[in-house]
Amino acid sequence: MVDPYSRTKKGYTVINRNQSERSDGRDRSDQYHSVEFSIEGLATPYQFRIWENAPESMNVLINEDSCVLPLLRVGDTLDTKYYSADSVYPSQNMRTIIRHITKNKDGRLKGHYLVGIRIVEG
Repeated sequence: MVDPYSRTKKGYTVINRNQSERSDGRDRSDQYHSVEFSIEGLATPYQFRIWENAPESMNVLINEDSCVLPLLRVGDTLDTKYYSADSVYPSQNMRTIIRHITKNKDGRLKGHYLVGIRIVEG
């Protein structure tokens, strides 16, 4: 087994790897490549690519001009459909909480927000 303190992914150290491991040994958060959710008041669901994907840091990237962004609040729970990164696994519907909404002011992500999400039920 890999030492959870030595594994890094995109600059983030994975500290508590065992909580998000699936029974087949794969990291649960690595299973997904995008999420889709519906917001009350909007006619269509919106799909977002999962940006930073680590067990304790799953985020989606949302453009600052998106009509979805003003409707999201930290602490909101959403019914979210997770799409697998591997076609072997079907999509899954799970309750998700918004952990943070952080504006990127500089760099290549300028003009976007990172929205931190965490699966709470599924």
